[in-house]
Amino acid sequence: MRKKLFLVVVLILCAGIALFAQDEASLADVAELVMVDEGYTIRDALTMVWLFLGAALVFIMQAGFALVEAGLTRAKNAGNIIMKNLMDFCFGAVVYWALGWGLMYGADALGGLIGTSDFFKGPMGEPAFYRDWFFQVVFAATSATIVSGAMAERTQFKSYLIYTCFISAFIYPISGHWIWGGGWLSNLGFHDFAGSTVVHSVGGWAALMGAAVLGPRIGKYVKGKDGQISVKAYPGHNMVFAALGVFLLWFGWYGFNGASTLDGASPDIARVCVTTTLAASTGTIGALLTSWIWFKKPDISMTLNGALAGLVAITAPCAVVSPAASLVIGALGGILVVFAVEFIDKVLKIDDPVGASSVHLVCGIFGTLAVGIWGNVEGVAVGVLHGGGFTQLGIQALGIVTVGAWAAITSLILFMVLKVTTGLRVSHKDELMGLDLSEHKSEAYTGFQIFSNL
Repeated sequence: MRKKLFLVVVLILCAGIALFAQDEASLADVAELVMVDEGYTIRDALTMVWLFLGAALVFIMQAGFALVEAGLTRAKNAGNIIMKNLMDFCFGAVVYWALGWGLMYGADALGGLIGTSDFFKGPMGEPAFYRDWFFQVVFAATSATIVSGAMAERTQFKSYLIYTCFISAFIYPISGHWIWGGGWLSNLGFHDFAGSTVVHSVGGWAALMGAAVLGPRIGKYVKGKDGQISVKAYPGHNMVFAALGVFLLWFGWYGFNGASTLDGASPDIARVCVTTTLAASTGTIGALLTSWIWFKKPDISMTLNGALAGLVAITAPCAVVSPAASLVIGALGGILVVFAVEFIDKVLKIDDPVGASSVHLVCGIFGTLAVGIWGNVEGVAVGVLHGGGFTQLGIQALGIVTVGAWAAITSLILFMVLKVTTGLRVSHKDELMGLDLSEHKSEAYTGFQIFSNL
C-alpha cells in the first residue's frame, strides 16, 4: 500500500511540474532566440562562460563538504554523510527551481521582503535566466549542506531530506531576497559580495539550531559523581579525507567569490581572487598558531577549519578591501574559529561534530562586519578605518541581526516541528550501530574490521 501511495505522489508531482513548465516556444524558436546577433557582445559571451565555470567550481564544493564531514566524523557514518551531501543538492535544485528562485529574485513585494514571480520557471528561450539560475542554485545548495555537518551521526535521513528542502525553498531565498534580490537591506546599502551572511550565516544559524534541538551524540557529555560534566572527544576517522575536502572547498571558492562579479570581463575578478587567497592562507596560519598555543600541539582539524574560517570571513568583503586588509581579516577568522569551537562545545554544550557553526556562523558574522571596518571602495562600502564613520558598520550589523533572527527562528521552528512529527533523531540502538547500517543497510568500508568500532 505504501509503495502504491508513493508512486501516486510521484506521478502527481511529475504532472504538476509538466503543467507549470509548459514551453512557450518550440525548439526551433529557441535556436533562433539564442543566435548571436548584433546585441550580443563579447562581454556577454565572457559572462556566460565565466558564470557557468564559476557555478561548476561551486558545485565541486559539495564534494569538499562531503569529504570534510566524513573525515571529521566516525567511519560507521561515512556512507550516510555521502548520501546526505548528494541528496541535499538534488532535492535542493528541484525546490529552488520551483519556489526558491521566485522568492529570491522574483518581482519585489511587501516593501522588499519577498519575491512574488518566476515560480516554476517554464518558458524556454531565456539564456540569461538559465545562466543566472545555474549560478545561484549552487549557492543555495551550499547554505543547506552546511547544516549536515553540525547534525551528523544522529539525524534521521528522511528528516534530513525534509529540512534541507525547506531551507533551499524558503529560509535561504527569502533572506537572500533582502540582500541580493533587490530587497530592503540592499536598498539600505548592506554589502555582502559573495555571501558571508546570505549563504554562510544562514546555514550556520540553521546548523546551530539543529544541533541544539537534536542534542549531543551518545556519550559526548557525561556528568560525573562530583556533578562536573566531562566532554568526550570523538576524533575524525580520516584526516586525509578532511584535508582533501578543504582543498576542494578552497578551489571551489574561486568560483564562489570570483564569479560573484557576475561579469566575465570585470577587473575585480583578479582582486577578489587575490584577497580570497591571502585570507585563506592567514586563516590557516592563525588557527595553526592559536591551536598550537592553546592545546600545546598544532591541531590538524583546527588548522583545516582555519582555512575555511578565512575563506568565510573574506567572502563578504573580498571586493572592497585591500590585500593587506585581507591578511588581517583571514588571520582574525582563523583565531576566532578555534575559540568558537571551544565555546560552543564546552560552554554551550552544543555538539557540532565538524565545527560548522563556528566556521560558517561566527566567521560569517565577522566577515560581514569586516566590510564596515576595512571597506575601501567609494560608492560601494567605506569602513571605519578609511574615514567612512560608523554608517556602513551599522548597516552591516543591522543585516546580521535581522537575517540572523529570520534564519534562527524559522529553522528552530522547523526542527521542533520535525522532532514531534516525523522524528528528528535516530534511536539509541541505531546511533550506536552507525547510520550506514541502520539507515541504509550498507557500509562505506565493507570488509575492513579495523573500522568496526569507530
